[in-house]
Amino acid sequence: MDQLQDLMLSFNETAERLHETHEALHQQVRTLESELAEANEQLRRSQQLAALGEMAAGIAHEIRNPLGSIQLYAQVLVEDLDDRPDSMDLCRKIGTAVRGMESIVRDVLQFARDTSLQQEHVTMGEIIDRVLFDSEGLMATESTTIRRDSKADLMGVHADLTLMTQAIGNILRNAVESMTDSPSEDRVVTIDTRILRRLRPDGERHEIVAVSIADRGCGVPEELIHRLFNPFFTTRPTGTGLGLAIAHRVVDAHGGDIVVNARAGGGTVFEVHVPVKVPNRDALENQEAEAR
Repeated sequence: MDQLQDLMLSFNETAERLHETHEALHQQVRTLESELAEANEQLRRSQQLAALGEMAAGIAHEIRNPLGSIQLYAQVLVEDLDDRPDSMDLCRKIGTAVRGMESIVRDVLQFARDTSLQQEHVTMGEIIDRVLFDSEGLMATESTTIRRDSKADLMGVHADLTLMTQAIGNILRNAVESMTDSPSEDRVVTIDTRILRRLRPDGERHEIVAVSIADRGCGVPEELIHRLFNPFFTTRPTGTGLGLAIAHRVVDAHGGDIVVNARAGGGTVFEVHVPVKVPNRDALENQEAEAR
């Protein structure tokens, strides 16, 4: 009887371990399936945006030439209407409208342009520093405060500094402009960097730097989040809707992605994921120590 009991106990322990292993494998399969579906969706989106970009570029080029002619004629008329202030004011308004349309054409062409990267070794902190430097005027105009957490600023990436600065800057601008109608004390954007580890299809884990940009703005309805990176889509009455589309193309070209979520308490969180190419072990160990 003792031997039978020992045998049954050993059998039960083995069965329990097999069950736990089976559940762990199932969970890993579900995770890999989810990541594969996400990768396929990103590929589909990239292909659609590339096709749309080619079409938009053709239209923009056709519009640009007549716009230049209209602006030239308006300037000539302004010079000839010194004695007719009302007509001169009208021509100036035409010129202002044309410049606005020219700005839209430039954004369209920039979105359509092939994203050729000039990559170099930079730290994520250097990119954020440049974004904040370029955004000083916007911060002052909109009376917005930046709060920064720099856990992973020392992590190295291979990135096109100019394009990545523009991409993150576009997201920051979107965050700031979403708080235009908020009280001044609520106009705070939080930027933090941290290190994440993701599982590859081959089972290996790789590190990414996550740059989180969180605002206390009007937020985005959940049913519209998947459309945020579509060209010309915007939830505001002004703007071309190209800023986030350009940001998506740049981050995608770097092998990264952008995740959008509602922020607890109101607002939105944009999280830019960039693969780590040159790991800084000290930065990683410091973050893991803080987590413990």
